[in-house]
Amino acid sequence: MNRQEIAKVIALKLSENIEELSAAYRKSGVIQHFYLDDVLPDELAMRIRSCFPNPEGMRIKKSLRELKYIGAQMNEYDSLLEEALFAFQEPEVIKAVSLITGMSDLEPDEHLYAGGISMMKQGHFLNPHLDNSHDMEIERYRTFNILYYVSPGWDVESGGNLELWPNGPERDGITVQSRFNRVVVMATNRQSWHSVSKVNVDDYRCCISNYYFSKQPIDSEGYFHVTSFRGRPEQ
Repeated sequence: MNRQEIAKVIALKLSENIEELSAAYRKSGVIQHFYLDDVLPDELAMRIRSCFPNPEGMRIKKSLRELKYIGAQMNEYDSLLEEALFAFQEPEVIKAVSLITGMSDLEPDEHLYAGGISMMKQGHFLNPHLDNSHDMEIERYRTFNILYYVSPGWDVESGGNLELWPNGPERDGITVQSRFNRVVVMATNRQSWHSVSKVNVDDYRCCISNYYFSKQPIDSEGYFHVTSFRGRPEQ
């Protein structure tokens, strides 16, 4: 399947659940978000997972703040992986997210300034952080983070889950399971502290990441910040 065909499936799934997803987004609190399961047919999701490269073919990010494999040169990987990533940037998918969130004028990250693929194995993690507020030219706000997970059989005890910190990293957080074939859409602003819990199992948590931009901020007032990290509550 190409990106246009995959996008039609994603957009239809989002549109079929628009009322439920809109309500979830509105009620999600300080860090507005929603998620949808079984986004693609399981067979296709499994094929996408099988296209992920070996870790040796990716770049490792290793510091006290994070440990994970990443990749953004999509032409170096299986073409289905590239098509799946860019499917989330197709106009009908962006329109569906816009209708769910009420945020207009969304634009895709077509040059993958921040998007791509990631793999996290046992012991990998990502500490609480705020994403930088703008694109490379500082002309558009980074408004949404779109995460699509493709690790079959992944349960919450496996770790590698998305963590949201609506009251800051010093307080209790919210865990969003990195469930197979789930997409999570999360608003990014001055309050959207988030992280990934440590992977607990001898397996890989695989994710396709996209961002949407807008010339208008999600908040009523403009803002600017660079990527900022903090420790977890226990740190």
